[in-house]
Amino acid sequence: MNSKFSKLVPKNKGKPIVLCHGWPEHAYSWRHQVPALVAAGYHVIVPNQRGYGNSSRPDDVTAYDIEHLTGDLVALLDYYGYQDASFVGHDWGAAIVWGLALLNPSRVDKLINLSLPYQERGETPWIEFLEQILGSDYYFVHFNRQPGVADAILDKNADRFLRNLYRKNVPFRAPEPGMVMINLAKAERAFGEPVMSEHDLAVYISAFEKSGFTGSINWYRNLDRNWYLLGEVDPIVRQPTLMIYGDRDVIPKFEKLADFVPNVDVVSLNCGHWIQEEKPEKTNQTILNWLARQDAT
Repeated sequence: MNSKFSKLVPKNKGKPIVLCHGWPEHAYSWRHQVPALVAAGYHVIVPNQRGYGNSSRPDDVTAYDIEHLTGDLVALLDYYGYQDASFVGHDWGAAIVWGLALLNPSRVDKLINLSLPYQERGETPWIEFLEQILGSDYYFVHFNRQPGVADAILDKNADRFLRNLYRKNVPFRAPEPGMVMINLAKAERAFGEPVMSEHDLAVYISAFEKSGFTGSINWYRNLDRNWYLLGEVDPIVRQPTLMIYGDRDVIPKFEKLADFVPNVDVVSLNCGHWIQEEKPEKTNQTILNWLARQDAT
């Protein structure tokens, strides 16, 4: 984590909410939510997580496992003097928030996750399972089985990769052979519509041109390690939870979500994967209305 936090008393001290970005994102992905949450009285904490932006990027792959990534969030709470907070996660950020609720439940007051629902652990380590189901070219598997290959291609083509990835309303096309993220990094044509403005996209491009992609991809390289680390914990998330899906997201909804998250409310928005970017006002309204109901009970 970047240790250069302000020493000033933060605005809205005492009502913390931590926003956790996904891959390949940045704290900047929450730019539409921060003003609305601050205006509602929340002390908003928005880190660039380990491996991103100016935060630390250790060389050791295991430094990006679930214990380290959730430990960073606990350290943020300790820094600001909070016992617990509400946490919001998107994509990989959601995975870390789910993990935090399992590993350190006393530090999580409420949680709101976007795109990625709770992942049932199952009997087979995740990469092995995904390889059996989706094959060796599936990008989770490729990142693990061919370390460094995708990293180099994405680093060389950061502008094109991010420009081709951050799209919405992408028409259905038959899958191409090869690994999808490498294909995006090499594709000369982008489909669908841009998710964000050129100005906003430039923030992401600049950040990844500086940091490279390896630190962020190392999150994927700990999926099997995380499977083992979570083997002995209580798998039930008991905190009040809001799950926000994008109806056109490629990530499927989890039919058994309430079995593992009994205090969950579910909302679906008419958008794809980049929920808070595609539907910022609707996302804000959904989050603030849910938080207000929770605070009223």
